Amino acid sequence: MNPQTTTELEAAAFRRLRDHLMHERTDVQNIDLMILAGFCRNCLSDWYREAAVERGLDMTKDAAREAVYGMPFGEWKAKHQQEATPEQLAAFEAAQKRHA
Repeated sequence: MNPQTTTELEAAAFRRLRDHLMHERTDVQNIDLMILAGFCRNCLSDWYREAAVERGLDMTKDAAREAVYGMPFGEWKAKHQQEATPEQLAAFEAAQKRHA
């Protein structure tokens, strides 16, 4: 496979993951992603911004989050984010220790 095709496939997979989290699974909280996978939507937006900066593009944290969330972060939080439960917080702490 040539490098251009590899890049296109990787980009398509990223878009599919982003769209899945953006539209199909808004119920999945970032803390749940962090517990299970060690990353969340904010991580994806950070990686997106880092990739832009590496290519000499000026991108704000807010712009990167909007690219991943599909709307301003504050709007997404108001629509979809719930307060973390004590169980989620405990699981997050345990996961942090496992991944450290």
